[in-house]
Amino acid sequence: MGIEFFFLILAVFVVAFGIGVVLLNRRKSVGQPGPGRPTPPPARLPESETLVAEPEVDSGVAPVVEELPAVEEEPPAGTFRERLAKARSTFAGAIAGVLGRSAITDESFEDLEEALLRADVGVAIADELLSELRVKVANKEITEPSDLLDALQAEMTARLVGSDRSLNFEPFEPGNPNVWMFVGVNGVGKTTTIGKLAKQQVDSGRSVLLAAGDTFRAAAAEQLAAWAERSDVDVVRGADGADPSSVIFDGVEKAAANKIELVMADTAGRLHTKSNLMDELGKVRRVADKGAGTVTETLLVIDATTGQNGLTQAREFGEVTNVTGVVLTKLDGSAKGGIVFAIETELGIPVKLVGIGETIGDLIDFDPEEFVSALFER
Repeated sequence: MGIEFFFLILAVFVVAFGIGVVLLNRRKSVGQPGPGRPTPPPARLPESETLVAEPEVDSGVAPVVEELPAVEEEPPAGTFRERLAKARSTFAGAIAGVLGRSAITDESFEDLEEALLRADVGVAIADELLSELRVKVANKEITEPSDLLDALQAEMTARLVGSDRSLNFEPFEPGNPNVWMFVGVNGVGKTTTIGKLAKQQVDSGRSVLLAAGDTFRAAAAEQLAAWAERSDVDVVRGADGADPSSVIFDGVEKAAANKIELVMADTAGRLHTKSNLMDELGKVRRVADKGAGTVTETLLVIDATTGQNGLTQAREFGEVTNVTGVVLTKLDGSAKGGIVFAIETELGIPVKLVGIGETIGDLIDFDPEEFVSALFER
């Protein structure tokens, strides 16, 4: 009895297991093509129905967007006054303070003094300008606040007019090119200034050769070569660390042999506090003048944002290289344009060119009347 019962239970279990396997296989096969069953076509949406992507869940993390390279194009040119917005802002508060009073007071002069010093005109020049105005106010020559501003503007303009701001260029004789040297510390925009001015000179009809005398700064020669290609002019360069004097000498000789009118020579951006390096720069100046060409212009490039430090640079470079003019870069991005007065009044070196932007057309001749007028715009 016990054995028969055991086999009965076993038979029931086997039958149940077999039925379960069959049902499981049939469940898996639902919707799947089998032998003799055609594959159902994919479902299609009605033509009038459109797919709408489901909104993304805000995870709180900004998506990474790959920016495409911007197309290089010159920005719309602004006026000289518009480019001097930062410099003009230095005087805006003082002008408002003076005009906001019914009479000329000690506070009026304090406002003007603060503006002049913030603009880096310099303590000595600011004292001179305001002392003359105090005398005129005391003598009743100036009685109205607006007249005080007009008098200061006229006096500042008078200190800048009369200087020769033209770039020196002697009549060309084949075999005797003009040489323009560019000096200044690293980072002031010296090489870029050379490139812009070279393009302008080529466009005016002069033949130009560039000499990459800054052999110590990484990529300086490559940067100048890029400008040379843009201007379609030749460039003479040496090996990294080569003697700058030899590179500039070779450039002058090549220009003389090819009857090129103008050599524009880059030089190392020496720190003006290093006397031995300044002596080396003096050597470059002497060598450039001994060859076939004639150095007719030595331009010191100064970053306007450096303020009074620019005056120190002008003094030191002037003693070594006989600076004939100054190029003031980044004037549009600085509130310290008053350094113009310090350079011209204390050193007698004219500011010939100013940079007011990034494009070639933003390197322009310095106009003192327009410059001072822009500062006092009301």
